[in-house]
Amino acid sequence: MTVREVTSTLQGPSAGEDDASLPGVSSAIVTVLLTADPQEKVMAARDVARRWRLGRLAFTFDTPMPDRPAWPSEPALLPPAQMPRRGKGGSDRTRIAMWHSLAHIGFVAIDLALDMAGRFGAEMGEEFVSDFLAVAADEAMHFALLDRKLRRMGSHYGALPAHAGLWETAERTAHDVAARLAIVPMVLEARGLDVTPAMIARVQSQGDKKGARILKRILDDEIRHVGFGTKHFVAICCDERISPQKRWKSLLKTYFRGGLKGPFNDSARLAAGLSQDFYAGLAS
Repeated sequence: MTVREVTSTLQGPSAGEDDASLPGVSSAIVTVLLTADPQEKVMAARDVARRWRLGRLAFTFDTPMPDRPAWPSEPALLPPAQMPRRGKGGSDRTRIAMWHSLAHIGFVAIDLALDMAGRFGAEMGEEFVSDFLAVAADEAMHFALLDRKLRRMGSHYGALPAHAGLWETAERTAHDVAARLAIVPMVLEARGLDVTPAMIARVQSQGDKKGARILKRILDDEIRHVGFGTKHFVAICCDERISPQKRWKSLLKTYFRGGLKGPFNDSARLAAGLSQDFYAGLAS
């Protein structure tokens, strides 16, 4: 019995409801995906995760996922080649650009986690849905922290242009859960494990203790997120009696544009179940 099933048994449905009358989880997820306002999306994502955890959403998938979520009119989304360089200095402008970039990653990550649960949950099962709705709730919390950080610096999410390519991976892997797991948690989120420690050190050197705590919280959560992706990917490969490492490398060649970038945070990756035999020798 899953944690959700235990909680549902203890809590029971709301008064006057039985399981057949509960709203379906896919419908609830789509409502959040089609919410454009960032603050409203944050609250809605956390609410869906909570309702699922408490057994107030049914394991039904009668509503298809949209091809693309709703997003606010700002920030302006630019192709990677047109993104302005942030620079490496310690100016206020450079620091705001870094935090804005992180906020955008967190915002799109909410939709990536929701789409994962809603698009592939029917075939993967309740534990899969629980894991990725928990990821969506974490990412919503991360975005809220980052947006609050920006506002304390006199800026806000949407004040600067942002990377337009983050959703492209979702579009390329919409037909294959193994491909989605291989690229989103096991490449894109795993890259965060590699680069965040250096950001923490840089922020600490600037005397920004609160900023360093935000980044440390995000790093700890991302280890768990990569772990969810790796766990389900390995399970798929084991069911199909295929080497997870070989399958991952094959999917990487097909769906990931550009080589992996080192150096790697081997200890954090290993804590997430992503051992060196997956990626050793692949760095560009």
